Amino acid sequence: MSDDQAQMTKVQSTKPGVQEEKDPNLEKLGKYSRGKPASLKGVKDKKLKGTTKRMEKKYYEAAYKAASSELLLTESAGFLEAEGMERTYKFTQKQLGENLDINSARKMFDLKLDQFGPYSMDYTNNGKYMLIGGQKGHVASFDWKAGKLGCEVHLGETVRDVKWLHNETMFAVAQKKYVYIYDQTGLEIHSMKKHVDVNKLDFLPYHFLLVTASNTGMLRYHDTSTGKLVVEHRTRLGRCNTLAQNPHNAVMNLGHANGTVTMWTPNMSTPVVKMLCHKGPVQAIAVDSSGNYMATSGLDGQLKIWDVRTYKDLHQYYTPTPASSLSISQLGLLGVGWGPHVSVWKDALKVKQESPYMTHLLPSKTVHDLQFCPFDDVLGFGHNGGVSSIVIPGAGEPNFDSLEANPFETTKQRQESEVHSLLNKIQPEMISLDPDFIGKINKFSKVVEDEEKKKQQEEALKDGGLKKKARGRNSALKRFIRKKQKNVIDIKKMEAEEKLQKQREDREKRRLGLDKSKSFSALDRFEVKKRKL
Repeated sequence: MSDDQAQMTKVQSTKPGVQEEKDPNLEKLGKYSRGKPASLKGVKDKKLKGTTKRMEKKYYEAAYKAASSELLLTESAGFLEAEGMERTYKFTQKQLGENLDINSARKMFDLKLDQFGPYSMDYTNNGKYMLIGGQKGHVASFDWKAGKLGCEVHLGETVRDVKWLHNETMFAVAQKKYVYIYDQTGLEIHSMKKHVDVNKLDFLPYHFLLVTASNTGMLRYHDTSTGKLVVEHRTRLGRCNTLAQNPHNAVMNLGHANGTVTMWTPNMSTPVVKMLCHKGPVQAIAVDSSGNYMATSGLDGQLKIWDVRTYKDLHQYYTPTPASSLSISQLGLLGVGWGPHVSVWKDALKVKQESPYMTHLLPSKTVHDLQFCPFDDVLGFGHNGGVSSIVIPGAGEPNFDSLEANPFETTKQRQESEVHSLLNKIQPEMISLDPDFIGKINKFSKVVEDEEKKKQQEEALKDGGLKKKARGRNSALKRFIRKKQKNVIDIKKMEAEEKLQKQREDREKRRLGLDKSKSFSALDRFEVKKRKL
C-alpha cells in the first residue's frame, strides 16, 4: 500500500470523542476490488513474494482510481416516471415527441419500404450507423443520427440477415446461397462460399470472428482479419434460425426446433451446455451485457428468463403471439417483438413484473427484428413494412468509454482503434464459459493446500487403499495386487527366471568366444525351440 493510501485510512484525530474521517471512495472499493489478497506467509521465494506484492498494490490502486472516477460520471439514466394513477406504458411516441427537444424527437422515424420487407437491421458498436436488409434484396447503410446515406444496393435475390463487422467500413450479408462482404460504398469485396444457406449472422468484435448458423445445422467461425475458416461444427439438431452471443464470454447460443438451447465454443466439437428451454421450437434468444441472464421465447407462447450461472429459469411471461425477436439494452431493459406489438420491460431480468415499461403498436405490421441502439435511448426494429425507430428513455448507457466505443469518433480515431483492436485480438482458443480463468491467482496459502491434499489422499486410501470401480492396468486395484505379490514364492516363476538367466549367460559366452563348442552366429537370437513330437 502506498503512502497516499495509508494516509487515507489513517485516523485524522486521536482526541477522545472525535470521529474518524474516512475517505468516501473506500466504501466503493468493494465494487471494483478483487477481494482479500493472498497470504504470503508460507512463500519462501523472495522474488515471487515481491512480485505478488507489487501486483496486489497495482490492483488496489486501479480499484481506488475506478471508485474515484465515479465522481466524474455526471450523466445518469433517465426513466419515465408516472404520477398517481398514470402508467408509463400508456404514453405514446406522439406524446413523447411533443415534450422532447428537437434532437431527441428526430430519433423517432419510420422508413416505409413495403416492397422489400420484412427487414433485418443492425447497429455498430458505437451506435452511430445503422444497417438494414430487406428480404427481397434491398440493403442500405447510413448515419441515422445525421440522416446521411452511406450506400444502397439492390441485390436481386433473397437476403436473410445483415451484420456490421468490426466497424462501419465493412458489413456481411447472408444472401440466398452464400455470405458476401461489402465495403462502405456497397462494393462486393469478398465471397464466402463455404458458408452455404445461412440464416443468421453474428460477429465477435474482440476475436474478429464472423459466426454463421446455416439451414443445414452447421455452425461456422470465420476469421475476418485473415480470411480463413477457423472451424465448423455440426449441431445435429436440424435447421437453426436463432443465434445470439454472450457478450461476457463470447459463447454462441443457438436455439433449435426441439426446444433446446445449445452453447458453443470454437475449441469444442460438442456443445458445452445444452438446455431444454421450451416445449416448442425456440424463436429468439437474447443475453444481457453482464452475461448472467438470458431471455428465450418459443412457439409455445412462453417468454422465459434464465440465470446462466445456474442454468435455471427465474420466471416466465406469456405472449398471446409467440415472440419473434428479443433484445436487451445496456441498462437491462428487455425489448420483445410479438406480432404487431413491441413491449419493453423494466427490471424484468431479476424480478417478475406485472406490466411493461413501454409499448408500441404497428397496425397491420409484423415485427421481424429489433435491437437497442448502444449509448442511446433508442429502439430500432424492422418489420414487413420497413424500418422504425422509437425513443425508450433510460435504455442506453449514458457514460461511455471512448477507448472502447466512441459515438463521436473521427476518421483518425477510427483508424487508430482499428489498429489497436487488431493488435489486441483474442485467439479463438481462448473462448470458454469462464473467461476469467487466465491470470487467476490462487489465493489459498500453501498450508491450506497441503491440508486439502492430505485430506484427499486419506479419503482415497480408505478401505485398504482400494478405490471402488477402479479400472485399467494402472488402477489402484492392480497396483495393490502387484505390491502384495512381491513376497509370494512361485516355483514356476522361479524356474522360468532361472532358465532365462541361463540362456542369457550362454549367449554372452558365445559372443565373447569362451564357449568353443558352438560358434556364434548373428542368427542365434532367432532361435526357435523345436517342438517335441
